[in-house]
Amino acid sequence: MFLWALIATIAFFILTIMLCAYRRQIKKICRQLAFFKAHKTNSRLAASLPFSELNELIDRVNEIIDLSREIERAAQKNEVDLKETITNLSHDIRTPLTSMDGYFQLMTQSKTEQERLHYINVIQSRISVLKEMIEELFTYAKIQNEAYTLELSPLDFGKCVRDTVFSFYDEFQNEGIVPQISFCEKPISMIGNEEAMRRTIQNIVKNAMEHGKMAISLELSCDDLEAVFRCSNEVRNPDEIDASKVFAQFYKADSARTHNSTGLGLFIAKGLVERMNGEIIAFLQDNIFTVEIKFPLDC
Repeated sequence: MFLWALIATIAFFILTIMLCAYRRQIKKICRQLAFFKAHKTNSRLAASLPFSELNELIDRVNEIIDLSREIERAAQKNEVDLKETITNLSHDIRTPLTSMDGYFQLMTQSKTEQERLHYINVIQSRISVLKEMIEELFTYAKIQNEAYTLELSPLDFGKCVRDTVFSFYDEFQNEGIVPQISFCEKPISMIGNEEAMRRTIQNIVKNAMEHGKMAISLELSCDDLEAVFRCSNEVRNPDEIDASKVFAQFYKADSARTHNSTGLGLFIAKGLVERMNGEIIAFLQDNIFTVEIKFPLDC
């Protein structure tokens, strides 16, 4: 009887010690959590007792803490990106608006009909630039939404490329550009969205015209599995181009932002191509910059 009483006393004493240690550990965890809440730190919860359930609980809480920190970092990055976006958009939209205001003032002061018509034409061209920018911004907003999808249907990729490229004929003439063109003439059947495809090709060609007025080449080819459109242009300052960043939003090779562009053209092209199950790449070799899009054929 005495032995059982002794065992019970020892067990009670051990359990009391364990309970006190357990409570101290819980209080320590509470203090750590309060510290994490009040301070920015990369520390994690730690336990000093060999209780598997408590250690598992601490591991789960640490996972939540890590996730919370990732969300906070992502939110901070999004805030920085948003501020940069607003700054870029303000600059890009303000430029043609300021130009239009200046030409409007000149138009009101015109002394001849010829001068007035000249300024009207300039203002109309600035309005067209502004409309294109706004359209790009609408498309950009759509692509930013991961749930955004395109309605896909059969289309002739070759005809779409040829029609879109040849729609630039007047612009090529005005800029004195004689592009080297090598297009296969046969129909190229694929699954895609015609409007999105035209927009993609337009953005790629416009990018080449803005940055490669010395030489532009356009190629369209296909084999039994895929169709490829390739647009290459010679660049004056290849060291200023980072081919790994050209598809980033608002990326511009000219840091002075001398072109009337939002810097969204290739970003939008990438978003549209990927939603049509295609692939888009860019690379710089010597002083030739190339953008290439590939699509599987509809066999």
